Amino acid sequence: MEELDLLKKAWQKDSHSFEQVTENEIYKMLHRKSSSIVKWILIISVIEVIFWTLISVVWSTDEYMRKLHAENTIVYFKVLNFINYAVILWFIYRFYKNYIKISTTASTKQLMHDILKTRKTVQYYVWFNLAMAVITLIAGFAIQFVFNPKMELLKDKIAHENNYHTLCITLGVILLTIVVIFGLFWLFYRLLYGILLRKLSNNYKELKKIDL
Repeated sequence: MEELDLLKKAWQKDSHSFEQVTENEIYKMLHRKSSSIVKWILIISVIEVIFWTLISVVWSTDEYMRKLHAENTIVYFKVLNFINYAVILWFIYRFYKNYIKISTTASTKQLMHDILKTRKTVQYYVWFNLAMAVITLIAGFAIQFVFNPKMELLKDKIAHENNYHTLCITLGVILLTIVVIFGLFWLFYRLLYGILLRKLSNNYKELKKIDL
């Protein structure tokens, strides 16, 4: 924000009349930057949906379930997939509405309110995606364990052990895998949206100084 810093320095040094002009210029700059950030949040979310849709087209879950003879689970995955897309499309709609509101607002207080609202929406969106990733992983592991023929040896070993040593190791490996994949997804979203959210937060702090 070098341009903003220069304006703020000039604002602090110059006369009262120049102060009013500079305050207005700072608001316009923050307004423009905030609008641009929310636009990028919208664009990235749309690209993300397109990317995961292409992945699902290339790698067919239905075909894989048929190979495992787990056809009765296909309907549950379809329902889960429908809920997932419905919620994500709702979030994208909210991002679009937030972008329109921020682009057209003419009040410092309203802009501050819209920035906070946008940040919360993005945070809810990220946590929803992380929750869906965990649910999908757990369902995937469960289906592998129940239907994959390669798991028969492991199931027999667990069934014939009284101390549940193998079961504990298996659950530990699954839990560790889920935690690692969850961490990778969290890092991905942290990098993808975290930078934009920090910029929005900085804009909010600068607007708060103007509004004092």
